[in-house]
Amino acid sequence: MSIIQAIILGLTQGLTEFLPISSSGHLILVPWLFNWHFLLNHPELNKTFDVALHLGTLIAVLVYFWHDIVRLLAAWGRSLAKRRIGDDSDARLAWLLLIATVPAGVIGVAFESFIEDRLGKPWIIVVAMVVFAGVMWLIDRRAYEPRPMTDAIKPRGALFIGFAQALALCPGVSRSGVTMMSGMWLGLDRENAARFSFLLTVPVVGGAAFYKALKLLHTGLPHSAIMPFIVGTITAAISGFVAVSFLISYLKRHNFTPFIVYRLAVSVAVLALIAFGVRSATGI
Repeated sequence: MSIIQAIILGLTQGLTEFLPISSSGHLILVPWLFNWHFLLNHPELNKTFDVALHLGTLIAVLVYFWHDIVRLLAAWGRSLAKRRIGDDSDARLAWLLLIATVPAGVIGVAFESFIEDRLGKPWIIVVAMVVFAGVMWLIDRRAYEPRPMTDAIKPRGALFIGFAQALALCPGVSRSGVTMMSGMWLGLDRENAARFSFLLTVPVVGGAAFYKALKLLHTGLPHSAIMPFIVGTITAAISGFVAVSFLISYLKRHNFTPFIVYRLAVSVAVLALIAFGVRSATGI
């Protein structure tokens, strides 16, 4: 893997992890578009690089929400010590985030092989991109009033978001997109839906990266791959921080229309490449 490839994939992961356009889908489509076979020919290295990229986006959200995360962890610790939540809104939010993490985690572990082997085809990604663009359009048309997260989301709502998040295990759906739309469906405004989604990144992406890292402890990293991995991680962290900052600010006054249009445009472009025989519908 070259440094340029690592930078491009790091940018792809950092931007698409938080913008509602599907990071997993883009991390398949970008190598497919450029006909990069390196990671495909080295599956263990591919999984390790995936962990590195997710570590980068985890760093981005930890830095951006540092004060919120420390406050939520402290509140969660107090609730454990007292064995009750009471009127502590921070403790309630911390528990809601944990509840929303469980469904996707369980389903992701249970169906990991099926997801990797069956759902990573470009034509499936196109279907998911188009279908979820329609879902975004329908939900985004509703009117929303600013509400505290813990007023709009209750434990059942957190479970709903968690099961909806499991849909993003299919490349093309978008983890950030489906959690934001689920939050808005429950009554959050766009900005708070994005905040809940990004805070949810910490246990979800952190847990997924930790789980994958444990599975890869026995595999070594070739010396020639160390620098591309470092560059990819740093690039994902920086671009991820930019994406989070941008979207939080953007959604204060704007809707999701540009992202809906982008998803449809990418789908048309991918279908055109397949239709004209430039690229295969089933991957590299």
